[in-house]
Amino acid sequence: MAADYKDTVHLPKTDFPMKANLPQREPEILRAWEEEGVFEKLVARAAARPGARRFVLHDGPPYANGDIHIGHALNKILKDVIVKYHAMLGEVADYVPGWDCHGLPIELKVDKELGPKKREMGRADVILACRRYALKWIEKQRDAFKRLGVFGRWGEPYLTMARGYEADTVRVLARAAEQGFLYRGKKPVYWCITDRTALAEAEVEYADHASPSIHVAFDLVSPLPGGKLAGRKARLVIWTTTPWTLPANLAVAAHPELVYVAYDLAGTVVVVAKDLLASFLAAVAPGELVPTAPPAHAPQAHEAMTSGGGTGAALAHPERVLATFQGKELEGLVYRHPFMDREGTVILGEHVTLEAGTGLVHTAPGHGQEDYQVGQQYGLAILNPVDGAGRFTAEAGPYAGQKIFEANPKIVADLAASGHLLSDPKAQLRHSYPHCWRCHNPVVFRATDQWFLSMEHAELRKRTLEEIRRVQWIPSWGEERISNMIENRPDWCLSRQRTWGVPIPVFYCEQCDEPLVSPAVMRRVADAFEEEGIEAWYTRDAAQLAGDAKCGKCGGQAWRREQDILDVWWDSGSSWAAVAERRGMGVPVDLYLEGSDQHRGWFHSSLLTSMAVRGSAPYKAVLTHGFVLDAQGKAMSKSVGNTVAPEEVLKKYGADVLRLWVASTDYREDVRLGDEILAGLAEGYRKIRNTVRWALGNLDGFDPATQSVPVEELEDIDRWAVSRLVEWEAKVKQAYADYEFHLAYHATVQLCAVELSAQYFDIIKDRLYTAKKDGKARRSAQTALHLIAGDLLRLLAPILSFTAEEAWGFLPEPPAEDSVFYAGFPERTRPADAAALEARYGRLFAVRAVVQKALEEARRAKLIGSGLEAQVTVRAEGEELALLEAYRAELPVLFIVSKVLLEKGPLAAEVAKAPGAKCPRCWGVHEDIGQDARHPELCGKCAAALA
Repeated sequence: MAADYKDTVHLPKTDFPMKANLPQREPEILRAWEEEGVFEKLVARAAARPGARRFVLHDGPPYANGDIHIGHALNKILKDVIVKYHAMLGEVADYVPGWDCHGLPIELKVDKELGPKKREMGRADVILACRRYALKWIEKQRDAFKRLGVFGRWGEPYLTMARGYEADTVRVLARAAEQGFLYRGKKPVYWCITDRTALAEAEVEYADHASPSIHVAFDLVSPLPGGKLAGRKARLVIWTTTPWTLPANLAVAAHPELVYVAYDLAGTVVVVAKDLLASFLAAVAPGELVPTAPPAHAPQAHEAMTSGGGTGAALAHPERVLATFQGKELEGLVYRHPFMDREGTVILGEHVTLEAGTGLVHTAPGHGQEDYQVGQQYGLAILNPVDGAGRFTAEAGPYAGQKIFEANPKIVADLAASGHLLSDPKAQLRHSYPHCWRCHNPVVFRATDQWFLSMEHAELRKRTLEEIRRVQWIPSWGEERISNMIENRPDWCLSRQRTWGVPIPVFYCEQCDEPLVSPAVMRRVADAFEEEGIEAWYTRDAAQLAGDAKCGKCGGQAWRREQDILDVWWDSGSSWAAVAERRGMGVPVDLYLEGSDQHRGWFHSSLLTSMAVRGSAPYKAVLTHGFVLDAQGKAMSKSVGNTVAPEEVLKKYGADVLRLWVASTDYREDVRLGDEILAGLAEGYRKIRNTVRWALGNLDGFDPATQSVPVEELEDIDRWAVSRLVEWEAKVKQAYADYEFHLAYHATVQLCAVELSAQYFDIIKDRLYTAKKDGKARRSAQTALHLIAGDLLRLLAPILSFTAEEAWGFLPEPPAEDSVFYAGFPERTRPADAAALEARYGRLFAVRAVVQKALEEARRAKLIGSGLEAQVTVRAEGEELALLEAYRAELPVLFIVSKVLLEKGPLAAEVAKAPGAKCPRCWGVHEDIGQDARHPELCGKCAAALA
């Protein structure tokens, strides 16, 4: 091409770089946001608008311990997308990030750092050391979250260890106590013998564990009911996987409606449930069974089978079933404990089932929730012969001082030696067993004196279940999941035997040991915490904190402090009060968003605290996301080496690619992440960036204020592009509103890669590059591109925040709003003839696909190189032919060829060399070259453009 003509071609020109270089460019944008105070201004501007709606996404606090992981990134980016969406709708979307600071993991880390000198320190000094440790990680995590592009009140977050927060935690407890929910009792709770503290249900995880599996005989002292088997000694048989709980046995439970049998086993009468007899014999005396499948017409054999508990075996000696009883007939029978010097009784319980065992349940009220509940009905003692470290106390007799799990083999051996063990002493059962989520060691049920929140007082459980139905759960299965947890959970154990946490503000009378549970005193303590932090519990005089309170039992006024702290789930579960109420955000808030494990964690604790003191949920909606797995769908683990660290992704790809990954996933299920996935997303990001860049490049010199063409006057194909843009906008807005961000991502890739880049941009290139620079045809295309570029950036800003902000500054004539986030979302309507345009161009693009296929075949045959060398003959019939005739002048541009002929016939395309010469300016092959004397080398179209 001659130099003078090259200079007349309007090629794209923009300083918006093709190479994103996000790892280097994003920190610069972060600094600009911070210096400008973009988030704070965004909130302030919305708040200044009359009638602006407030939207509150309340942050579930991550724990202030360790570097952030990819799950944190998923969580925080999801929240950020939602907050930015609502902010760009013009709502007051103020996001206050928070941190959970109290608790055992930090205390254990500090214990390790302090070493022996901790023994010389007071509690207040240990608390100060914990504060410093938590603050160190808060700063690191804050920088990491900000680097992800997350907007929020980073300069004023909430911390559960802040003085005001600690005070509000106690104030919520005071409100609960005032309404009668708080009580002290000795009940079995999950107990970690490693960390020596009670655990909440949310702090328990289940893992495979091998336990002993033994059948134990308890010798009856009472005769069997109804005079049956008079004079014969009988034995009750229980099955257990926790021999260490046998020293605490006080009863054996039977179901009142089950049928039990007395069976002669080698001359000894044993009692078990009839439907579990065969499975019991399979474990202790398999020779008593015959492995046979009885015919359906053999009633006697069928009877033997049904008493086999589904073992597929019949009794070899059915005559050895000596008697049958209903469970309720066994109530009150007395037996001798197999190795402790005491007797127990048979009690009745609905919890007894035929799922496993013998239908008779060893009952230790100090070591199980159901045992405790049935024991309360019968007035049984709550015996717990195990200390906090998991060693037997003197109450365990010969096993005193031994660690409980280490004592299991000894107990089994002693049972075998005394003749009370009926099964193989080496038998084991692998099963799911509760473990501490911190130290990952097995936990126990252990009865201790603790503070509890009653689930039955004031119908808390019932009211909570009703309230759950009024909350929007996303996904919907969250409703059933949390309902099941609330329905089956015991009273909430609030006590923890640690230092780093909010003290339970209760005093005990020095004279009579009566606890002082006073909401007024609690509020006085809260005021002290507001001034000095929780250290005040240990540094202020007890009498000063208790004020003029008197013991309700003896009238005394000398006090000692409760040494237990509150469960940290009470801390975070009170955040609706300590954050939303305190900061005037209003309760209930619009949304809680966390991982699906928080149905038993933060969602759960927040719901119960709010229901107890407010009578309603603290949230209108709850959204959950899954966990991050590796590319093969396996759980990420440092030991396996398949983790993906956020900082590594940022170094290689930048935050926007990580944000695009979050938006591209259906996060409501578990999501996958790996190198190939990230590489694919980087390609998706490149397509979006290049679409924006090409649009910006073709807007060089365009002044939207003076050179825009009204939408209704745009060229047909440009109005079609605007129509597709508006339809995309509607899809994206709906995806944001429904929290289905992956639909926004897929719609964007479809728009950018297919409808714009592969179709519209391809078609308008010639007009943009070679048409008259300031002619209406070119300005029409530029108007559409201006709308496309601006709207893409505004709609994608919640996801691709850095890229949208960067590109926003390259729009022609810098927009009045100097940040894309101030611009809000576009409110655009489709062209009036959008439906007709969509229909017409849908049919034209179908013909174009046929032409493109024919062109590709011609290229492979080396008939042509570029499509501009081609003349295409298109055959069509009926309405198709009429449409093509109507658009005849536009067809060469639409098909990107030099000449199009139309013929009648079944739809097909035939390619030939275009007649004429190649124009050095537009590269098309034309027959009218040389007709303009001023530009003899150019085609008529180009010559006219330069006139």
